[in-house]
Amino acid sequence: MLVCKEWLYFDMQGNKFGHIQRAPVDPILGTTIAFRQDSAPEKINLGVGAYRDDSGKPYIFPAVAEAERRIAADASINHEYLGIDGLESFCTLSRDLILGEDCPAIAEKRVVSCQAISGTGALRVGAEFITWFLKDQTPAVLISNPTWGNHVTMFQKQGLNVVQYPYFLPATRALDFEGMMNSLRTAAPNSIVLLHACAHNPTGVDPTREQWDEIAAVMAERDLVPFFDSAYQGFATGDFEGDAYAIRSFARKGFQMFISQSFAKNIGLYGERIGCLHIICSNTETADIVRSQVLMVVRPMYSSPPCRGAYIVQKILSDPELRASWIRELQAVSQRIIDMRAALVHELTTLGAPGDWSHITKQIGMFSFTGLTPAQCDVMITKWHCYMLRNGRISMAGVNTRNVNYLARAIMDAASS
Repeated sequence: MLVCKEWLYFDMQGNKFGHIQRAPVDPILGTTIAFRQDSAPEKINLGVGAYRDDSGKPYIFPAVAEAERRIAADASINHEYLGIDGLESFCTLSRDLILGEDCPAIAEKRVVSCQAISGTGALRVGAEFITWFLKDQTPAVLISNPTWGNHVTMFQKQGLNVVQYPYFLPATRALDFEGMMNSLRTAAPNSIVLLHACAHNPTGVDPTREQWDEIAAVMAERDLVPFFDSAYQGFATGDFEGDAYAIRSFARKGFQMFISQSFAKNIGLYGERIGCLHIICSNTETADIVRSQVLMVVRPMYSSPPCRGAYIVQKILSDPELRASWIRELQAVSQRIIDMRAALVHELTTLGAPGDWSHITKQIGMFSFTGLTPAQCDVMITKWHCYMLRNGRISMAGVNTRNVNYLARAIMDAASS
């Protein structure tokens, strides 16, 4: 019998990967998979972190479609590599959008801006930069409890000491401001504090402006470094200026800080993976040095970012007509989420669902922390085919005028169980 020498060789090597154990399913991705496999016609996907219109369909901003048309017709645009730090005009426009064109740090040339692979990439580059240059002087990275699922893992994987600070009070379904402030007051100097700029994920609960000012005062007193994650500017309330209040206020107060900026939600460019990392330094000379080292962080990671999303955002932000169109549409998108919150509370109240559900309209942004227990969430999923995270978070983008009554009945039943 003939034996294939090549096969015999590989067989002798043994199973090189046999020791690797299967990874747990990501909760959010697992929810989406379960939803797709469910054949029930009444099923609702409340786990997806992407906007859906009132028909439950993905939404493309008209400004995006027009920008793509113009890009396709522009012979000067090609598919060549961007620089390591991305499209310069995109970075400048993104910086001005989030900090405000009148930000003193911009005028003083203290801001380093680097295009990133959406907000996740900006966080990742920032985390690695901290590991390279600030790890020895960073006692801890403080992250809210709860927070977006990737935050803790991302910084822990960099070997940084992650400590979670209290943020949400289940009893009141509101901000645990005192718990948060107590953690900041006792944090070691030079610790980095990850802050959700607006529309906190997953709770939808934000500090007031007065509370932000108190947070800033304590962080300045304790010499803490802010790392803002901004995924919802303009999407949270429809107001770009208001949604950027915390970041702009901290910048004007003179903080040196990191900012992760994403255009996934507020322009609907989820799959284009377009974002920006900004680092505000103390002076121009330091900013030049930091910029040079950010390039060195990116180079061995992914070399240079993709160009399509950058061209789209650049077109929209630089053209008055497209920008105005985008802002109008974004305000409409934001208002639909607000309307669905009100509609859900109305249905729950009308049905006589047990408890107070006013927190749903007090929260902002894409998500609502319902307050349902894991067992009650299981009822929502298995009995009512309403797919959500077991921590009680639902995506308000999955709620529409056709399913809001059904969802309210499901919540009422689950809350009564």
